[in-house]
Amino acid sequence: MQTGHRVTGLEAHDVGMTTPTQDHTTSLPSSLPLGDTVDPAVALATARAHVEQVDPTALGPGDPRLAFARAVATARPIVAGVRPDQMTLPTPCDEFDVRTLLGHLQCVLERIAVVGRDGDAGSVPLVREGVADDGWTAVWDEAAHDVQAAWSDPVELTKMKTLPFATLPAPVALAIYTSEVTVHTWDLAHATGQQPAWDEAVVGGALHGMRMALPAVPRGGELPFGDVVEVAADAPLIDQLVAWVGRRP
Repeated sequence: MQTGHRVTGLEAHDVGMTTPTQDHTTSLPSSLPLGDTVDPAVALATARAHVEQVDPTALGPGDPRLAFARAVATARPIVAGVRPDQMTLPTPCDEFDVRTLLGHLQCVLERIAVVGRDGDAGSVPLVREGVADDGWTAVWDEAAHDVQAAWSDPVELTKMKTLPFATLPAPVALAIYTSEVTVHTWDLAHATGQQPAWDEAVVGGALHGMRMALPAVPRGGELPFGDVVEVAADAPLIDQLVAWVGRRP
């Protein structure tokens, strides 16, 4: 996933996930049909047609790896900005305090790297433990490098990928994890009093992906999300996204 231009927010840290300078961010190839459901055969055919036009050394318009890379770039300064005295604070995720939310976000990166290599996503724990309070940025950067390596070949976009909850076309899997990173970045920022520099195109793609993948009803039970929270139609995209997954902006 290298193009020679580093993601904004990662330049000084040599994280390695790189993007073009053009602002062409989208969660899925732009021609991928999205509705109430995604036909896997249509999604894969669209991805394969997209890959045939992809320069394997660059991330360009419509490449879902680009949206994921930018979501990681948005999250990184929030991860780095958590203070040791904030580790036990509560978060909008009732089951996580700040430390365990950091551990969960870390495992999201680890899981998408495993998925990129066609491994067992279920082998990655829900929460990474044993990281020192001042060590989260280093392990985040290492995991970001690993995601880059795992998804460097655009052929990966043409495959079906097995997640813990479903087997999906690779672009759809990446879109779901882009949404998860974005929502948990909001959770972490909300808990620690930080203000992320949201990439509106990435957030918009994440919102679209979550509305596609997560129905408004039913919630609860096997769907561990709260009810949709009502927000104004013209609310900021990040507020619409977190409200869709049951957070109160």
